[in-house]
Amino acid sequence: MATHILLLGRTPFDLDAVRSHIARSDITISTGTSLMETEAAFEAGVVDIVIMGAGIPLLDRLEIVKRVFELSESTSVHMMDRSSGKDGMMSFVNGVLQGLPGESSS
Repeated sequence: MATHILLLGRTPFDLDAVRSHIARSDITISTGTSLMETEAAFEAGVVDIVIMGAGIPLLDRLEIVKRVFELSESTSVHMMDRSSGKDGMMSFVNGVLQGLPGESSS
């Protein structure tokens, strides 16, 4: 079964561009920019990992983390500590995914 990743950023992600930068194929990806979109992702199904960019305002990020932990006892949350744009976000995402068991990234 694929791992479901929710990517959250200040601006919407282009899913095709995201997939082209991620070194693993054994995952499914959804994206969002807000607490409302986070809740919608959880309503749609299981979310295994939330990866959040630093461009989202801090109070919003904290509210999202709180809500994720209210919705799931098994979802992990990873947050960037400084804004670095889309390229930095994709490097961060790949770093998080390298720690997952399963398909090795090369």
